[in-house]
Amino acid sequence: MASFDRARDLAVFAAVASTGSFSAAGRQLALTPSGVSRTIDRIEARLGTRLLLRTTRALTLTAEGRTYLGGARRILADLDEVEQGIADQGAPRGRIRVSAAVSHGRVCIVPLLKAFTRDHPLIVIDINLSDEKVDVAQGQADVAVRSGPLPDSLLMVRRLGDNGRTIVASPDYLAERGTPRAPADLAQHNCLNFNFRRAEPVWPFRTETETEGMTVHGTIEANSGETLLQLALDGVGIARVGNFAIGRAIAERSLVPLLEPFNPGDREVFHAVFVGGANMPARTRLFVDYLAEHYGEYKHQQS
Repeated sequence: MASFDRARDLAVFAAVASTGSFSAAGRQLALTPSGVSRTIDRIEARLGTRLLLRTTRALTLTAEGRTYLGGARRILADLDEVEQGIADQGAPRGRIRVSAAVSHGRVCIVPLLKAFTRDHPLIVIDINLSDEKVDVAQGQADVAVRSGPLPDSLLMVRRLGDNGRTIVASPDYLAERGTPRAPADLAQHNCLNFNFRRAEPVWPFRTETETEGMTVHGTIEANSGETLLQLALDGVGIARVGNFAIGRAIAERSLVPLLEPFNPGDREVFHAVFVGGANMPARTRLFVDYLAEHYGEYKHQQS
């Protein structure tokens, strides 16, 4: 009975964290708000720490609450997989929560999902495209596709591939403002850039002896490569974006590559990030293996 109560406690806590209220969690689980509240009180008493900060307006997870939520979600997912696997004679099934950046996910990940779900109809892909990073370790996603250097952590990573970048502008913009012939010419142009904290306001260029970063300026900054691409297509300015996103636009001549003799050829590496280990759900391992095998097939979608 104690083990059953513990599993139910995990489900109640996860529902409260997901819905943000005792009432909504109660409706989801067919419990009264007071019953939900008593469950949370019981968990906190057992752990000897506060998991939720409660005000009249909102519920906020404490640091301990975030840790407990991550473990709760993983345990509940494992229980779900065990039960569903037995019910379906061991075939992988269940839900995989996938996180990816908007532009990269739309172009490189979403086109791969049709074949995966066709071959594995018992697995549900719950994909969230956002340029805000989710915390995989805390259970906010099962698999996250990320680019660039990765911080040290206990998470597992699987290299998917890499991608170059190109400076582009629309023919209309170039007709109005002229075409830059050297990096120094960009000082006279509207250069659209990222506003990420990790993004420096410099674009790298190859010189005769090395690669140098040059500071650029513009009237718009964005947290999304897709936004910068659309602005470039609209003739607002010049952008430096991933090659995966511009193949069709260049082929259709709605975008023009610029300053290619000075392109340093730097590559942006993409990884799948996930919680590994012996208890890693089979469906997650299957999906990560699939991404690693088929990543890059999006190129055919762009031709």
